[in-house]
Amino acid sequence: MKSKGLLSILTFSEKRKDILFLLERAPSTLSEIRDHFNVSSPEISPRIKEMEAANLIQRVDKHYHITSIGKAIAKHYKPFLDILETIEKNESFWSEHLVDDIPLFMLERMADLYECEVIADPLENIYESHKIFQQNIIKSTTLKGVSTIFIPSYPDFFVDLAKDRIPAELVLTEKVFSKVISEHRDKLQVFLDSPCSELYIIEDARVAFVVTDYFFSLSLFYANGSYDPRNDMVGYDESALKWGNDLFEYYKGMSRKITSI
Repeated sequence: MKSKGLLSILTFSEKRKDILFLLERAPSTLSEIRDHFNVSSPEISPRIKEMEAANLIQRVDKHYHITSIGKAIAKHYKPFLDILETIEKNESFWSEHLVDDIPLFMLERMADLYECEVIADPLENIYESHKIFQQNIIKSTTLKGVSTIFIPSYPDFFVDLAKDRIPAELVLTEKVFSKVISEHRDKLQVFLDSPCSELYIIEDARVAFVVTDYFFSLSLFYANGSYDPRNDMVGYDESALKWGNDLFEYYKGMSRKITSI
């Protein structure tokens, strides 16, 4: 069978794809497969025969098993589908923004963000997401963030973190760092003096995010280079937090540490 035929077996039928993943977990009888999908034998039998003919599954006694070829395909096919589903779930967020400053090895793990939701604020209330941000921070005991834009309320916020001895690591761009020094030097010094605070500087970046032990929040830039203050992708599950932590470590690794000003 030509490869395009094998590809069509799985991509042109949700049912065949689902059967493959079902049998990857455990062998099943026709009755078990039928009951799992809540369909009749005439509905499911043709799909099974097509998959047998493609050497994706085989029948041994009364049970259908995934073949070695089927296992090899499923191993790579599932992550591919997971990434597609993650993008499609929040398609406009990914398609309307720049993702160039998210490294490829992180984009390859985009499926880790499947449970994330986009919080979209109306134009007349573009800072509503920052209220949600502060509500989530209250529930957090650690904080790591990359800030490539300046938000007036943040200097006071990070001073409060330092005074409360909440472990915080922050990466700023050169431009944001310069603005903070010129306008909030004393507050920056309070942050630096805290034994629980660390500050890093990076030349530039077009991504902004925060990750704590409770939540992850990602903001991006539009293709024209302007920052989008209205749409944040927010997640609370373990995989999203791991993704956010790893992205922070990537940026931290490209930054220089600031200990005094």
